[in-house]
Amino acid sequence: MFRLNRAVNRQCFLRQRQQFVPKRLFSNINNYDSLILNAYTPKNGKPSLIASSKDISNNTRQAIEEQLGISNFKKLGDVRTIYNVGGVSRVTIVSVGEEQPKTLAEEQEAARKATALGLQALKPLGAKRVGVDVSMNVQGAAEGSVLSQFSFSKLKSPTAIEKEDNIEMGPWASVSAAGSANSSINKDWETGQIYGASQNVARMLMTAPANLMTPKLFSEEIAYLLAGLENVEVIVRDEDWVRRKNMNAFLSVARGSDEPLRLLEIHYKGGKEGDRCHGLVGKGITFDSGGISLKPSNGLALMKGDMGGAATVAGALYGISKLQLPINMIAMLPLCENMPSGKASKPGDVIKAMNGKSIEILDTDAEGRLVLADALYYLSSEYSPESMIDLATLTGAMDVALGDVYAGVFTNCDKLWNSLEKAGKQTSDPFWRMPLDDGYVEEMKDSLVADLNNLGKGRSGGACSAAAFLKEFVADVNKTAWAHIDIAGVMESSSTIGYNIKGMSGRPTRSLIEYARNLIN
Repeated sequence: MFRLNRAVNRQCFLRQRQQFVPKRLFSNINNYDSLILNAYTPKNGKPSLIASSKDISNNTRQAIEEQLGISNFKKLGDVRTIYNVGGVSRVTIVSVGEEQPKTLAEEQEAARKATALGLQALKPLGAKRVGVDVSMNVQGAAEGSVLSQFSFSKLKSPTAIEKEDNIEMGPWASVSAAGSANSSINKDWETGQIYGASQNVARMLMTAPANLMTPKLFSEEIAYLLAGLENVEVIVRDEDWVRRKNMNAFLSVARGSDEPLRLLEIHYKGGKEGDRCHGLVGKGITFDSGGISLKPSNGLALMKGDMGGAATVAGALYGISKLQLPINMIAMLPLCENMPSGKASKPGDVIKAMNGKSIEILDTDAEGRLVLADALYYLSSEYSPESMIDLATLTGAMDVALGDVYAGVFTNCDKLWNSLEKAGKQTSDPFWRMPLDDGYVEEMKDSLVADLNNLGKGRSGGACSAAAFLKEFVADVNKTAWAHIDIAGVMESSSTIGYNIKGMSGRPTRSLIEYARNLIN
């Protein structure tokens, strides 16, 4: 009798114990207070979470999917948040469309957008530590987590800054901390964070007010940013050096401002010694008033972003250096202001560029091609790069032609174009090829007093004639693969949704990094 009661009591205890064993709802070893999950929303079916069954129990999955169905969660970009699920305070679910993307580029873009949308939903709710579902694509999710949090708040009051504190984010995955799969996830996550941070560097430089981002301050900012990174050398050239090199086109733009010019020269030596380098040149007009050919006042404040070419090149060099890519690169960033004064160049003035060609300045607001002319010639003649790309917010005509979707590419090399096109598609920051034809430079050779004028026919084919002008300053252009990228149209973003934050865009920084990575494959 005693034994029977003991056995019965033991069975009762086991049943009670089983009743109090907590059920696993989410794997959450990092103790995230919030999660961002992705889901498909088929046109004729119910929403379905993408997360692995190892990460989420079947009961929890069913409960969430039922809630999504009830809430009319059915199209791409829909966002829903539920609360207190399995010890997680907030779970935000984002629709990534009807079905799995067909290409790696589409996967990355879906993950970027979904992570950004999820974060924007969670931030007002007080989330501090957010786990991101990386089932779709790890790198894309990491890029979205960084890009969507950009803000330029350091000039705001302390109260405003507190409201914009960044959220700590990390990958939410189904592998153990010691597993090789987890190591791969962490590596891809870090790569995505570097891509995003690099574009944010360009955004920061472009967003900073012109009085706080002068040529001198820009150079100091980049020297500080790159200090301590392996294989990087930053050389800052002053006006005396530029004058000795006969960079008179560059000097002609800078002379109207009281702010001293700088030529920032960055050497990244990640490849083998003796390997030919690849070159980047970025237009760095830290404020463009138009000079004597003064711009209209409407929208003039945006001209602090006229150094977008230099900003994106600097951001790309930061990313390339952080990734430690096995490649040699040299960047030239001619930095100055374009201002009207008694010392400024006047329409009709003639100057002689570093390569010996004389230029009649018909319009002082066509200044970007002048500073690029000397930088292009110096880089191509001094270092003989295997390839060379310049970037510039150069012409309003490019904005008219392509708007804010594509950056325009003019190049003398099909292989270089193919590499850029591939990189742009992969990052969803695309390029469109434009014509580079000698017919566009003929109108610039119609000067009575100089080899070239700097205007041509103005807005009619303006982006094409600007590119043709620059080609005249590439040393040995028949042997150098060169591309000019006009980023005037993509300089600014008007979007307030997803990772394309309203304001200066920092594009196409990620595409440049992707291009550099493709060079080593």
